[in-house]
This record gives sequence, structure tokens and C-alpha cells, in this order.
Amino acid sequence: MQRLAFKMKLNKGQKDAYKKRHDQLWPELKKLLKDSGLSEYSIFYDEETSTLFAFQKVSGNSSSQDLADNPIVKKWWDFMADIMEVNLDNSPVSIPLEEVFYLE
Repeated sequence: MQRLAFKMKLNKGQKDAYKKRHDQLWPELKKLLKDSGLSEYSIFYDEETSTLFAFQKVSGNSSSQDLADNPIVKKWWDFMADIMEVNLDNSPVSIPLEEVFYLE
């Protein structure tokens, strides 16, 4: 089991919209993520910087970041593009984070 973390940036004033969209996560996206090996996926918000911190537990060698060619994922990116920093293809600007400590 891998533990992966990355950060993204939310546009100012968009926390409520981001939370609402994730509270109503599409069933087909949830199934895709679980079928891809994710057993845990948490996203935390830093109000001061509008930074999103994401954590995933993944079986195998992939993560949600490896689903870029999936049409469901591309549709989700398009849906989220108006409230967060995105790349030209509407994928979230995502910066991997290195684990430097873990207590089991």
C-alpha cells in the first residue's frame, strides 16, 4: 500500500463550491477511483493560502493522478476548472509532496 500526497490551489472564495461539488461526487467517478486501487482519499484546505492538501492510500503503483486519459476524469476536470488553478487541459495544477515522516 502506498501513501501519496500532493497539493493543489483553490481560487480565492471557492471553498464552499469546492466542498459542495465533492459532497456530491459523481458515483461513476467514485467507482473509478475505488476500482483504481484507492482505499482512502482525503483533501484538506488551508484557509490562509487557499492550498488544498490531498492524501491517498493506493494499492499498486498508480494513483488518481494516473487517470488523466479517462473520459470521466476529463469531464470532472472541466467541471472543476472554474474554481481552481488548472493546466491547459483543465487538469488541476498538482504538486507531489515527499513523505518525510510516518508513524504507524
